Amino acid sequence: MKAAAKTGSGSDTGGLRARLSTIYRLMVKELRSIKADPVMLILVVYAFTVAIYTVANGATTEATNLSVGIVDEDRSELSRRIADGLTPPLFQRAVEVSAGGIDKVMDEGQLVFVIEIPPRFQADILASRATSVQVNIDATAITQAGNGAVYIQNIIATEVANFLSGREGTTEIPVNVVTRAKFNPNLKSSWFTSVMQVINNITLLTVILTGAALIREREQGTVEHLLVMPVTPSEIMLAKILANGLVILAAAGLSLALVVQVALSVPIAGSIPLFLGGSCFYVFTVAALGILLGTIASSMGQFGLLAIPVLLIMQLLSGSSTPIESMPVWLRYVMETISPTPHFVAFAQAVLYRGAGLSIVWPQLVAVAVIGGVYFVFALRRFRRVIFGA
Repeated sequence: MKAAAKTGSGSDTGGLRARLSTIYRLMVKELRSIKADPVMLILVVYAFTVAIYTVANGATTEATNLSVGIVDEDRSELSRRIADGLTPPLFQRAVEVSAGGIDKVMDEGQLVFVIEIPPRFQADILASRATSVQVNIDATAITQAGNGAVYIQNIIATEVANFLSGREGTTEIPVNVVTRAKFNPNLKSSWFTSVMQVINNITLLTVILTGAALIREREQGTVEHLLVMPVTPSEIMLAKILANGLVILAAAGLSLALVVQVALSVPIAGSIPLFLGGSCFYVFTVAALGILLGTIASSMGQFGLLAIPVLLIMQLLSGSSTPIESMPVWLRYVMETISPTPHFVAFAQAVLYRGAGLSIVWPQLVAVAVIGGVYFVFALRRFRRVIFGA
């Protein structure tokens, strides 16, 4: 009985070793296929370098270096203090504009804001008479215009309050609200968009690489070679997932270290190894999704048309662009049930922004792993039926 048990155990160990060896050889084949595809390599390099840098620096939403003009019809100390309060880096130095020249400079796009201070403005303020300041806004730059208008309103209110109080830093407001941003004190959008772009590109490229690898073999006929080899569908799927996932994780790690931290000077509060370790679960999940889409589509064109709406929904409703709490409750529950992206975004933000440890983010990793297991089982069934005809 003992000898039989030992023989069975040795047979199981040998079978596992043989399967791991087969998966390793199939991984090497997949890596060579990726290496032989220069277009795909260029796409990976571009997505994790140039795309992240340009999006972080180009798609800013905060008010920065905005052009502003001022029509000073009062020529008082208060009007000068308001003009002096419009300082860099939020605004360029305020330029003098005549009342009749407002339409011209705004129609030509020379100024985003023009502030009109009426005559006797300071006298009316001191006499507690009703008065107003008109702010003309070029709303074609909608995001910057909206943020800049809030800054201008706060600057005018602060300067008027300081002028009435007679000394800086004091107002007649009974409560002084002080806001401190802990993780991004200067509220720079590049700190947010760069990291979120890395997460979005992990999703995008993992699905594309794994799905394209399967479609390419089907179009070239090389998948037929696998049918006559002593390999199982699960070994082929695991090899594709592991090989493509390894490429994506390596590119994401280098991007965080070199592009985000060095080139963009964005501080990472948490552990990059923990982020990459958690990303393994996510990459496994979306790679299984990529193979599932590859079994549904019969050509690269069909795969692209199928992947676009799936990726758009996953990214737009993931919480990376807008808070997931702003969604309708039913839609939030649906996305958290069928999509791993909301859980991965919450995990990444907790680790990279707030320095959270494994004891805090493990529920998100478990959720991603469970969804990934469901995706893998369903994709494997489709893979056996479509490729192996089983």
